[in-house]
Amino acid sequence: MEMFLLVLLAVVVVLVGFVIAVYNGLITRRNRVQEAASDIDVQLKRRYELIPNLVNTVKGYATHERELFEKVTAERAGMMTGSTGDRIAASNQLTETLKTLFAVAEAYPDLKANQNFLSLQAELTDTQDKIMASQRFYNANVRDFNTAIQVFPQNMLAGMLGFVAFEFIEATAAETANVEVKF
Repeated sequence: MEMFLLVLLAVVVVLVGFVIAVYNGLITRRNRVQEAASDIDVQLKRRYELIPNLVNTVKGYATHERELFEKVTAERAGMMTGSTGDRIAASNQLTETLKTLFAVAEAYPDLKANQNFLSLQAELTDTQDKIMASQRFYNANVRDFNTAIQVFPQNMLAGMLGFVAFEFIEATAAETANVEVKF
């Protein structure tokens, strides 16, 4: 009887240890996903703060392009509200508008050569690269977390402990469309 109690106690200790290890592992992975989402927000905020400088620089050269500047400003305002997915969608819309802004800049040779404009354009390109890297990092962490809560035996505990899968960041239809190059 005494041996049975010792074996039972050992099994209970192992099970409790297993549950604790699984729980702590899932918490760590969830925190990594949340950190990755926060990294995206940091890069979106950086871009958000660069845009007024770019617009003001271009505005000085292209005063008759007022509608475009208003559109950039409005889309910029939408970038910092809502969920991470909403902010990314707004950022994608802003990217399309910025392409138009850069096309406008092509019509102004002095602007294209302006050091402030070139510097801001390089900063925006760098920031866009960082946003994409942050999104890849986020998706990698989402993949790891979602896999961890779906594999046996962690899937049984994850559901009971309230862990749910995160959504991946995916490209929009406009981003996956073929690019038409004209000469």
